[in-house]
Amino acid sequence: MIQNIDGKQVRDMFVSGANNLKNHKDLVDKLNVFPVPDGDTGTNMSLTISCAIKELNKVEQDDIGQLGKALSKGSLMGARGNSGVILSQIIRGIAKSVEGKENLNVIDLANAFKNGSDTAYKAVIKPIEGTILTVVRESGEYAENIAQEDMDMIEFLELVVEKANESLNKTPELLKALKEAGVVDSGGKGLVLIYEGMLSSLKGNNIELVEGGISSDTNV
Repeated sequence: MIQNIDGKQVRDMFVSGANNLKNHKDLVDKLNVFPVPDGDTGTNMSLTISCAIKELNKVEQDDIGQLGKALSKGSLMGARGNSGVILSQIIRGIAKSVEGKENLNVIDLANAFKNGSDTAYKAVIKPIEGTILTVVRESGEYAENIAQEDMDMIEFLELVVEKANESLNKTPELLKALKEAGVVDSGGKGLVLIYEGMLSSLKGNNIELVEGGISSDTNV
């Protein structure tokens, strides 16, 4: 049972999440039909998170606050496209929430997810539901609702990932363009991939970068 995670685990979780997104970049690109079907959401999100990891790698100490600041700085400087900008704001909110902490428990992580959502919403002038914003909000609110101090971190994150996937699968009901194309939201899918990579790391399986990425089915 894991009740707390330290800086080393936080570092590993973010790298694993980033690698999972980058491995499935082409899938996320193929899902991209909103707001413009230009097929670059996966690419933009991957470039954004790659810059975040580059900054992370410059931090020698496994200090959660310093790691968060590096991730925030890298993602903000490297943000590409709408999806990248929103992702950078989610990371900024998460980083701000964990400042000054030596380790994180379930409540800390839940608050960080919620703050990531709140920060992203504040950064968008007209938030559109059925996008990455819906997925981050619904999963963040759910995380806060279920978080308990004595809860197993793996069980908690499994439930949050399940909720994020549930939210993602409902995006075609909220956006006509997605329903017509028969796909889920691309940015939301990118976020879920990051969360799934983080969970995999927490379970002891750090996702490595696969040369050329992984192809998968694009259907809902």
